[in-house]
Amino acid sequence: MHALLSVSDKTNLIEFARGLHELGIELIASGGTATALTAAGLPVTPVSALTGYPDLLDGRVKTLHPAIHGPILARATPAHLAELAAQGMTPIDLVICNLYPFAQTIAAGAGEEEAVEQIDIGGVALLRAAAKNYERVTVVVDPADYGPLLMHLAAEGAPLAERRRLALKTFRHTAAYDAAIAAWLSQQAEPDTATPAVLHLVAERVQALRYGENPHQQAALYRWQGAAPAFTQLQGKELSYNNLGDLDGAWGAVQEFTTPAVAIIKHANPCGLATDADLTAAYARALACDPVSAFGSIIAVNRPVDADLVETIGSLFVEVLAAPDFTPEALALLGKKQNLRVMQATGATPSPLQFVSIQGGLLAQTSDDRLVAKIETVSRRQPTEREMADLRFAWRVAKWVKSNAIIFARDGATVGIGAGQMSRLDAVHYAGMKAGDRARGAVLASDAFFPFADGIEAAARFGITAVIQPGGSVRDEEVIAAADRLGLAMLFTGMRHFRH
Repeated sequence: MHALLSVSDKTNLIEFARGLHELGIELIASGGTATALTAAGLPVTPVSALTGYPDLLDGRVKTLHPAIHGPILARATPAHLAELAAQGMTPIDLVICNLYPFAQTIAAGAGEEEAVEQIDIGGVALLRAAAKNYERVTVVVDPADYGPLLMHLAAEGAPLAERRRLALKTFRHTAAYDAAIAAWLSQQAEPDTATPAVLHLVAERVQALRYGENPHQQAALYRWQGAAPAFTQLQGKELSYNNLGDLDGAWGAVQEFTTPAVAIIKHANPCGLATDADLTAAYARALACDPVSAFGSIIAVNRPVDADLVETIGSLFVEVLAAPDFTPEALALLGKKQNLRVMQATGATPSPLQFVSIQGGLLAQTSDDRLVAKIETVSRRQPTEREMADLRFAWRVAKWVKSNAIIFARDGATVGIGAGQMSRLDAVHYAGMKAGDRARGAVLASDAFFPFADGIEAAARFGITAVIQPGGSVRDEEVIAAADRLGLAMLFTGMRHFRH
């Protein structure tokens, strides 16, 4: 048997090559790989001995030759083997290759010239040729497969199922490699757009989930290739599909605030969100917004969790608790709730694009990372200092509530939330129902404009004193007039925050 080795990543190379040699497999190698094997005292045939050519163009051309690709691509048929023999060629049975570190190079901030030099040509050709011919050839792209392959070879050789698995892994690897190049080149050639003409998305399955939104649906968690995990799970049951979606929204919501903040999320919507100088107090105020809906919720906080907060949460059934850190005392208490999923944020950078699957394709958009285009008081009455602080708070919360979204807030805490209603008027009624008497003297944030004055009139009946909304309706003047008639302060932001 003959093995061709051409690797950029030389992890465990010598040990693996020595194992091949001890099994009686002849080694062929290119460039730096041949140098490393020779230095280790292993007998190796350089690629140039087969091709009759030295490395060309500063090493850009080494293995691109019929004397290499013919022995790899030949099938185990009499005709192919006879043709190789007529040309003085011997079949290559193993190809061990990995590619120039393109992704690592650009991640380190390399310039265009250096990045281009890390675009592998010969290595990709070797891998594709060997993977195509997996019926006869075994291809290895990952050093993690060296040990298992040696065990197969020491027995009866790699079975067809294993060769097929390694070929699949190889094609996935080259596809991801090309996708990384295309994504980088898109940034160079199309620098003015965040939505390139062609999206090359590569995501790795992290884990299979028990099911999707419902038990009859299959689901899995994927992570963009090369991306760091957003959270580390410290304890608890396996996360579900719905847990992960809610966790994403909960964590995003508390990141809106620099002061201590607590978000309690249920079915992708906050059922309570509050800020306070004291995190435990913020939790109590968030819970007070809707303690019934908080059962089975996901809680995210933007400060380390201590024992006081854990004791305050007490016996409330919580699916997930997420934070940037946990004190040892908090973890000891949480350990008594073995099913509770405890998630520590890693500080991973969010994706610049958000995706939603639709029939036949994807919708993509940039993140909603802006807050206002302006803040303009359009009513006769100016908001008080307290109202202004609460309006700014409620406006940040509105970004994380499903549209149509109405938020009633007072003193840095939500007191009523109307989420996902088809009518904005119904959303006002729902928020008012949840708030009850707490709506008196509260402010209102609406994620989009009021199309009619009826929503403002309903808010005033609940006791709302000030409103923040984007504006932009053909009936803005009618809505402003209603605010003036009812004595409400009203602010326009010039920017809406739909969340579907």
